[in-house]
Amino acid sequence: MSGILDLGFARLDLGREQRQGLPEVVYGPGKTAEQIAEIATALLDGNTGPVLVTRIEPETAEAVLDRVAEALAASAGPASPAAAPNAALGHYDADARLLVWRPASSRDFRVAVVAAGTSDRPVAVEAAAVATAIGLDVTAVHDVGVAGLDRILQVRDRLRSQDAVIVVAGMEGALASVVGGLVRCPVIAVPTSTGYGAALEGVTALLAMLTSCAAGITVVNIDSGFGAAMAAHRLARVLEDRR
Repeated sequence: MSGILDLGFARLDLGREQRQGLPEVVYGPGKTAEQIAEIATALLDGNTGPVLVTRIEPETAEAVLDRVAEALAASAGPASPAAAPNAALGHYDADARLLVWRPASSRDFRVAVVAAGTSDRPVAVEAAAVATAIGLDVTAVHDVGVAGLDRILQVRDRLRSQDAVIVVAGMEGALASVVGGLVRCPVIAVPTSTGYGAALEGVTALLAMLTSCAAGITVVNIDSGFGAAMAAHRLARVLEDRR
């Protein structure tokens, strides 16, 4: 099939960039450093946009960066996209557990990533890092949960100036409904697995967001900052294609 590269242990979808505006993103867990490096090298060689590896731990990331740099240095030629300046220079964000090569230039689509509490920060950081890597203009707002409503009200004007808002919240997940009632732009809700027993590792927040009385909220999977960033990317692509 056209656009599919068979590496034996993985079948890469090299046509995804043309269809969706971004190359295939690599999910790190369950893969060896060698496998991730081979996949990333192939994606860099077969596409022109940013290449991302999510949920990757520091030691593995370091090994992958070294292997990819070596592979590209050995194989790059004038006809290869990988031969572009600094293509081999990846960057690792330890807080977001994200590896990035060739981050996209900033696009005219503003996204606020809003975290309810400090415990939700790791998921919000992933959302912000992925969104930035794929070219969205990101504003981060932390620790504005509903237990102190004045905090979210203090930033409502900033939220209203955005093209989309990603809301990251655990516990009962109420922040998504509050933000949904304050802004007119799309709201992408991310339930997190933070909270005490009845929070059920994010299930309570997930169900609350799905049944929100603020109509039209989009809800992604538990702890999926990545999924929220990609939802924002799809919104941005629609606007860009219409301009």
